[in-house]
Amino acid sequence: MAQPAFEEIAETFEFLDDWEDRYRHVIELGKAMEPLEEALKVPATKVHGCASQVWLVPSPKGGTYHFRGDSDAMIVRGLIAVLHALYDGAPVSEVPKIDAGGELARLGLNDHLSAQRSNGLRAMVERIRETALTAA
Repeated sequence: MAQPAFEEIAETFEFLDDWEDRYRHVIELGKAMEPLEEALKVPATKVHGCASQVWLVPSPKGGTYHFRGDSDAMIVRGLIAVLHALYDGAPVSEVPKIDAGGELARLGLNDHLSAQRSNGLRAMVERIRETALTAA
C-alpha cells in the first residue's frame, strides 16, 4: 500500500493529461526537496547503476523507514522525491513488500523514462529495499 504522499502524486498525475506536464511536475517535486549536505554525498551513500550521480541516506527510526536523497540531475531528483513519497514513513518491515514497479506504473513512468533512467530508478528501489531489510 502506497503512502498518502504517493497517492497525492498519483491523483495529480490523473489530472495532467500531457506527459510533458507530468515530467515538469516530477521536476518540481525534486526542486521542492531539501538538498543533501555535501558531507553526506560519499561513496557509501552513492547509488550505483544510475547514469546520474545519486545519493540515498536511510534513517529508519522507531520501526519507521525514512530516507533523504539527492542527485545532480533535476529529473532524477524528482524521481527521488517520488520514491520518497512512496516509501518514507512506511513501517520498515513493509518497505520490501511495496510493489514499487506496480505503483510507479500507475504514474506511467515506465513508458516515458529512458532505459538508463529506468535502470537507475530500479537501482534506487533496490537500495531502499536493501537498507530496509538491514534495518528490520
